[in-house]
Amino acid sequence: MEGDAFIGVRVPVTRTIVSRHRDLSLGECGVLLSSPVHEDRLAGLLVLVDQFLRAAKRPADDPRCAELHLFYLDALRAGQVDNWDLVDSSAEYLVGQQLIRTDASLELLTRLALSDSLWERRVAIVATFAFIKSGLAEPTFEVSDLLLQDGEDLIHKAVGWMLREVGKRVSREALLAFLEENAGRMPRTALSYATEHLSADERARFRAAPRIG
Repeated sequence: MEGDAFIGVRVPVTRTIVSRHRDLSLGECGVLLSSPVHEDRLAGLLVLVDQFLRAAKRPADDPRCAELHLFYLDALRAGQVDNWDLVDSSAEYLVGQQLIRTDASLELLTRLALSDSLWERRVAIVATFAFIKSGLAEPTFEVSDLLLQDGEDLIHKAVGWMLREVGKRVSREALLAFLEENAGRMPRTALSYATEHLSADERARFRAAPRIG
């Protein structure tokens, strides 16, 4: 994003560095997340994700996953998760998987989806990828419904991406039903992403849906 500072370290190199420093403390991760350098913040998030995935293998009452989840939400509120790749590399795990792990309600996703922050709204929809991979489509539909009138292209793309994944991984029929009801009020970008794996005739039919709103 505009104003972000990049130093030119490629993502695979960042991941290699992270693999050598998997056990940083939360304080050390906080230093990385507070850095103005994009690659530093990405490294901090990748460490958190790695630690979360390892902790998720422990018994459900182990507190480490919750600690990492809350630390991530604090960083999000502080504006430190502030680019599409930072969200996309972290939200599925540190939000979505934690909600599944704890069998929590979707209230957090609703709150994030209604936020004034672009990045909190993107976290809300990308976090539903965890539910999709677990075979559940409804969280994606619920969050998408809240975001269909969003004004940001980065949200349109994320909504379309998650809807497409529902059709590919969970239920093509459920996606088609959602599109039948909502295609007319979806931004063109979201609709394009959501339908790109459908047939040409299906894509054309949904694009021709009367515009609503």
